[in-house]
Amino acid sequence: MKRRDFINWVGLGGIASSLPIAIAACSSGTNSASGDWQTVGTSAELDKTGQLLVKNSSAGPVLVVGKSKSENLAAVNPSCPHSGCTVGWKADAKKLVCPCHGSEFGIDGKVQRGPATEALKTYAVKIEGDSVVVKPS
Repeated sequence: MKRRDFINWVGLGGIASSLPIAIAACSSGTNSASGDWQTVGTSAELDKTGQLLVKNSSAGPVLVVGKSKSENLAAVNPSCPHSGCTVGWKADAKKLVCPCHGSEFGIDGKVQRGPATEALKTYAVKIEGDSVVVKPS
């Protein structure tokens, strides 16, 4: 066998052996956190304080605000885009506040006061049975 033929066969073998990995990476899984509804807690947990903070859910960090019987549920990623600190819900003022630099956000995640200039990422949120579920918007 000539050297050129050998190199071509080795190259072809490398491509063929990586094909299943490439196909798996491009196909969508049924448990994809980016597209499916993810359970982040129970309605009882939410109703205790009117908020539910989950730092390590399969959907990412989530802060749900509201009561399970309300139609005004809101869910955001509580990581401040300015400094990465976890924002907290201030029910009396009806806003999210960053403890590090004082940025304020509305319940919709939009910046009300800086220094943050970007809005918080939001999630679609609903109650399914006894569970609070979210889906990236």
